[in-house]
Amino acid sequence: MASLGQAKTLGGIGAILALLFWVPGNIGIGLLIVGLMLMLIAVKNIADTVGDQAIFSNMMYSVILAIIGPIIATVVLFAAAASFVSAFRGFTPGTTTVPSGFWALIEIVILAGIVLWVCILTSTVFVKRSYEAIALKLRVDMFRTTGLLFLIGAATLIVLVGFRILFIAAILQVVSFFSISEQPAPPMPPQQTWGPPAPPSPMPPSQAPTQ
Repeated sequence: MASLGQAKTLGGIGAILALLFWVPGNIGIGLLIVGLMLMLIAVKNIADTVGDQAIFSNMMYSVILAIIGPIIATVVLFAAAASFVSAFRGFTPGTTTVPSGFWALIEIVILAGIVLWVCILTSTVFVKRSYEAIALKLRVDMFRTTGLLFLIGAATLIVLVGFRILFIAAILQVVSFFSISEQPAPPMPPQQTWGPPAPPSPMPPSQAPTQ
């Protein structure tokens, strides 16, 4: 049965594991994938608890893009590298001629980088949507800040400062999940509308003042 307590635990642990993606070798990649899966389960619990499945849908799209983006970029790079190595075999050392396929390789590398950046940016858009809804439903404003920083970090990856912003967002993501209350937040009170007061309702004839 879905509960906010499970979401708090699974989401917090998953966010910590995702934060360790920098561990060398395949260990870091494995920790990142496991962390993403745990956070996806946590968000599913939140969506079921508050009755808003759009929260889970947006997070699921984000995780899918975060996984397939690097895979597509890696496949493109390996194909480009294999093509370049094949063309380089016919290169004669000592000549000033650029090996055949060199500029094509550069173009493919740039294309792979653009594809990866677009996937990451789109992924953070879905994260922001999911976290904004969670912040509203659970009244944990840290989620809103986390989603915004993820989007800003992804948008500024080209100028490298985005890596620092994404790292800060990943830390705040851990804090956000561990800030979840295990009890659902009470419903928001109706907002007061400003304007002239409504006219008083007419009195029944039986209560009207007599002359």
